[in-house]
Amino acid sequence: MKFFAYHGVHPYEKKNGQNFIVDLELYADLSIPSKSDNLNQTIDYSKVYETVKRIIEQDSKNLLESLCEDISKTLLESFKIDAVRIKIKKPDIKLSGNEMGYAAIEIFRTNL
Repeated sequence: MKFFAYHGVHPYEKKNGQNFIVDLELYADLSIPSKSDNLNQTIDYSKVYETVKRIIEQDSKNLLESLCEDISKTLLESFKIDAVRIKIKKPDIKLSGNEMGYAAIEIFRTNL
């Protein structure tokens, strides 16, 4: 998922914004929906997307770590999942004026 938002420690990040790429892995027992082929018995990815979008585009955070925690907590509380792995990338990061490629943070959280 790709979003434009205003997270970061530096004032220019909060003022100008930047792109963020979010990779999610959701862990759940999918044996029932795999047999029923029924969306109501599984994870609706469009709702997951809207949830992540709302979190990313709302309040500005200083750290990707905080953003990851907010997303993981909300997903674990809102959907029938056992665990989530989240990786958030800032793909256009520059440090001291030099392009760095990207910065990223990855976390794994579980309900178990």
